[in-house]
Amino acid sequence: MKLAAILLAAGQGTRMKSRLPKVLHPVAGRTMIEEVIETARALNPAELVLVVGHGAEQVRAAVGEDVRYALQARQLGTGHAVAQARSLVEGHADTVLVLYGDTPLIRPDTLRTLLAHHAATNAAVTLLTFEPSDPTGYGRIVRDANGHVVAIVEHKDATEEERRIRECNSGILAFRADWLWARLDDVPLSPQGEYYLTDMVALAVEDELPVAAIVADDPNEVLGVNDRVQLATATRILLDRRREALMRSGVTLVQPETVFIGPHVRVGRDTLIEPHVHLDGLTIIGEENYIGPFTHLSNVTSGRGCLLSGVRLYNRDLADGVKLVGEENGIPIG
Repeated sequence: MKLAAILLAAGQGTRMKSRLPKVLHPVAGRTMIEEVIETARALNPAELVLVVGHGAEQVRAAVGEDVRYALQARQLGTGHAVAQARSLVEGHADTVLVLYGDTPLIRPDTLRTLLAHHAATNAAVTLLTFEPSDPTGYGRIVRDANGHVVAIVEHKDATEEERRIRECNSGILAFRADWLWARLDDVPLSPQGEYYLTDMVALAVEDELPVAAIVADDPNEVLGVNDRVQLATATRILLDRRREALMRSGVTLVQPETVFIGPHVRVGRDTLIEPHVHLDGLTIIGEENYIGPFTHLSNVTSGRGCLLSGVRLYNRDLADGVKLVGEENGIPIG
């Protein structure tokens, strides 16, 4: 499979009530769009294209030039957004994966499962679906008697029977590239004046081509961040993942919920971390360290058997066995 990943990040995000483009809001130590880009890169795509619009120059300045950019000057829906990336992708991949810059919790393994199912079923389009505790407001996945997807029905258009369906559309889609580019221009203009990518499902059914779907094991993975409350929820979930990964790798967190672990932090086994610790930047903690309460380490590397408590350290390399307790930059003891 030769993969192209298209990341949609052109929206303004009015519910954030911010001058900052929505995808540049930080979630657990880095911007939402950076989180999604790293997930996409884990799939080793042949092409990775970021579709920008609102605040395009800000997004480009923050992300850098390691991705390719397509500009959606007017935000006319998800189908229109994907069309802006066409010239950068068409002919370079046989599969196109569409992701969203405001959905930072999706895991690479989930996307690998989606892509494997897409290939195995030879589908024109494969949907990642989920089953929320409350499906109100989400598009429902309608299947026939054989379990095949035949439609996505928006909540406002659904019958009472369709509203009882628990399986919902996440918006994350994988396409057979040749069919996507052949039919994308046939997506109809909605009454809202936008072109919706999900209408490709109806076109596939019309073409009598397979439409596949898999259900995400964890509904949180497809959580879209639209306001500051959802941003806080996504931050908590990402931090919980990092803290759990550390504990399972042999690190003790005495009170995990009080410890901040940045995206690039590494901690050696048999290290004990007390409450109210903040680790960020390129911080690498060696084995058998003791990190005491109210410690903040940023871009710090420590050796084996260090004791750091109640200190704020920045851009430091510490040898084995260093002991620092105190305020700014630490007070040596021992």
